[in-house]
Amino acid sequence: MCGIVGYTGARRAVPILIDGLTRLEYRGYDSAGVAVQNGSGIEVRKLAGRVDLLRQDLASKGVDGTSGIAHTRWATHGAPSQTNAHPHVDCTGRIALVHNGIIENADVLRVALEQAGHRFATQTDSETIAHLVEDAPGETLEERVIAAVARLEGTYGLAVMFSEEPGKVVVARKGSPVLLGVGDKEFLVASDASAVLEHTRSVVYLNDGDIAVLTPDGYRVIDSNERTLVRPVHDIEWDLAAIELGGYQHFMLKEICEQPTSIQSTLRGRLLFEEGGARLNGLNLPGAECEEISRITIVACGTSWHAGLVGRHVIEELAGIPVDVEYASEYRYGSQIVVPGTLTIAISQSGETADTLEAMRAARANGSRVVGIVNVVGSTIAREADGGIYLHAGPEIGVASTKAFTSQIIALLLLGLYLGRRRGLSLSRGQELVYQLACLPELVDQALELGPVLEAMARDFHDTRNFLYLGRGINFPVALEGALKLKEISYIHAEGYPAAEMKHGPIALIDENMPVVCLAPDGNVYRKVLTNLQEVKARGGKVIVITSDGSPDLRHLADYQLSVPRTVPLLSPIVTSIPLQLLAYHIAVLRGCDVDRPRNLAKSVTVE
Repeated sequence: MCGIVGYTGARRAVPILIDGLTRLEYRGYDSAGVAVQNGSGIEVRKLAGRVDLLRQDLASKGVDGTSGIAHTRWATHGAPSQTNAHPHVDCTGRIALVHNGIIENADVLRVALEQAGHRFATQTDSETIAHLVEDAPGETLEERVIAAVARLEGTYGLAVMFSEEPGKVVVARKGSPVLLGVGDKEFLVASDASAVLEHTRSVVYLNDGDIAVLTPDGYRVIDSNERTLVRPVHDIEWDLAAIELGGYQHFMLKEICEQPTSIQSTLRGRLLFEEGGARLNGLNLPGAECEEISRITIVACGTSWHAGLVGRHVIEELAGIPVDVEYASEYRYGSQIVVPGTLTIAISQSGETADTLEAMRAARANGSRVVGIVNVVGSTIAREADGGIYLHAGPEIGVASTKAFTSQIIALLLLGLYLGRRRGLSLSRGQELVYQLACLPELVDQALELGPVLEAMARDFHDTRNFLYLGRGINFPVALEGALKLKEISYIHAEGYPAAEMKHGPIALIDENMPVVCLAPDGNVYRKVLTNLQEVKARGGKVIVITSDGSPDLRHLADYQLSVPRTVPLLSPIVTSIPLQLLAYHIAVLRGCDVDRPRNLAKSVTVE
């Protein structure tokens, strides 16, 4: 879950590396460092803390060179410290590398290397790779890297330099995302396209097992036998403005406010008004195969798992297919019952989530067809799945997901519509849903107008220690997501619960100090939710209720009533999630939290 940048070309490397790290800091921000070939060797500068501190340090005493590698860290092995920060070097200081991933046999390798006389300076698993390269046979750096990675168990995205081969950067990938940026007589390596976008729109996505060799004269991709591999060059669709703040205080606020546009992008070209259906060309799932699906399993983590729970309601109602939603981190370690006709859906914003990727692979090994719902074009899940749906939500920089969540629900709605129309969903019902989907961007825009109200409300709750979120039916997952957002960015303990289950335990927590957020949009469980709301009020809890426009005045039961635009129940999670995102954001800001980079979290979870 770390960020890697590398550069070789004719320009000064340090400014390019530091700017790239800044754009990758959402992947980890415990420590940062650079290694630059300075003409007489490799100079390493690193420290504990954010990339800005490293920028200041390098500004006071610069490092010159036209090739280098850099890293921003999310700590796994070894505490965040200057010593454990990347880049790591071998015993001679002539080899330097940066690493994203986890080396599972690092302890065994470390013992063997120490017995052979190697001296370790850090607690990290990554340093073992530097010493392996030092000992590896081969006349070139790429030969030594190939020999070293053959001894590794686990995952890695690597960029390696050797002082005896100036200008060369060798890259290796297994289970951790790495791409190449192809410029004019300059080449880059990065964990994410955002780090190279300022310099080139042309990128090459590496596959597992690929080795890439970069010099100012060009690049080549080879396998472990040094045979040349052909990897296509892709053009990045979005521009630099998409990853800039654009006048907003935080990326999270920007991304919350972008949701009318991101939802429109997910819908664009996919709604079939006359047919009452959806166009999903990349799904690779013909009508005959849709009819043969007997069961769907959704695998996902975190926010994507919550979207999957919404998707279960959607698909079961529209297509009549039973759906299970599994934590990807648990799925492959349980007993997987093979059911003929199972379709597995893997949901991941980044398309690189390690647990989801491994769950997807386990499902395929059991004979399931697999489709992916991802935001990042060219990501591993997108390339390994049999088909899928791209969100086209644009880059999401804030660690706490917002616009990707709503776009994931939109994608699942489109999938439910696509499957439903091939399995008996009526034309009139399909046409009604298509029309309602087309209206969603405008409804979300209206929901965002609650921003000032929620900012004022946040002043009443930013010192609160606990929150309870309640929802029923399709809005129960929204309650879970609202609680997760508050936990992630404000560090307030919060729990989401099915409203009817409150009296089976959590009601014991309710007193005058416990705010309860209750989701009560229009629908068949509306009156049931009001009963739960009365139970909270009777015990002195502070009630925040979110209802639909035109709902009765509930201020006799609620301390705060917020109304979101009315839509059909199946689409209500989109509009009810907006005020929960804004409430979490404004509370976190008032608490002085780093909203875009919450402690201990990273955007792309590429380790188990």
